[in-house]
Amino acid sequence: MSYKSWFSKHGEKHRVIVDKLKSKGFSKEGIVDYFCFDNMVSSEPDFCYLYAEKKKCHDIDNLNCYLCACPLFRFNSTGIEKVGNKTVFSYCYVNSKFGHQENFGDAIHQDCSKCIVPHSRKYALKNYNEDWFSIMTSCDIEEKNE
Repeated sequence: MSYKSWFSKHGEKHRVIVDKLKSKGFSKEGIVDYFCFDNMVSSEPDFCYLYAEKKKCHDIDNLNCYLCACPLFRFNSTGIEKVGNKTVFSYCYVNSKFGHQENFGDAIHQDCSKCIVPHSRKYALKNYNEDWFSIMTSCDIEEKNE
């Protein structure tokens, strides 16, 4: 699955959940709290493929899934640049010390698995917007390169 495909599908799943919670009168804090990993595994098992195994994408306490994906992640499904004979498909906008570029054959992708920044309740509340696509607007750089 391409980044763009995942991004679009995930954003729609996020929208459905947020709309459901808003219709039930949830506050901003209540919506973010709903996205706690433990709750999501039981309440929204189709939100993430890892939920089936009760596996976290980041091994941290109090993992919050509201910002599954990071507003600082940048991607282009067709490639950003060539580095030698490899193509870079993603990177961290702030070059976080918790992430790194990983080689996968002739592709280079950002590995954010050690970064916890966007997965805290505090960060989710600080960057809150009911429209996940608005928060993530800078992530998909595909159209900027065409």
